[in-house]
Amino acid sequence: MKVQLSFSVIARIIVSALLFWALAKHQYGYFVLLRWAVCGISAFCAYFSYSLKRIQWTWMFAILALLFNPVVPVGLDRQTWVYLDVATGLFILASIFFIRESLSTKDKTDV
Repeated sequence: MKVQLSFSVIARIIVSALLFWALAKHQYGYFVLLRWAVCGISAFCAYFSYSLKRIQWTWMFAILALLFNPVVPVGLDRQTWVYLDVATGLFILASIFFIRESLSTKDKTDV
């Protein structure tokens, strides 16, 4: 069985891993990178879910993009960000199962 993962699925897996890895001690630069990654993927997923007419998911991803935006950062304490990172990581992982793009999985083999 051949499994194809789309760009959005791979990106969501990577961003979720980065969010869970944020629970460890890191320098400030890591959290800036994390903001850019989560904001970008959330904005992309908001657009993607809007194109699939999944409006609830669109709003949730748009809120995440605003929350994690690196241009005007939201100032919260460390413990609050820990909870948000875990919740966001779980949300993004769950979205993989609910928001999918249709890939043509036809095997083109020569006989």
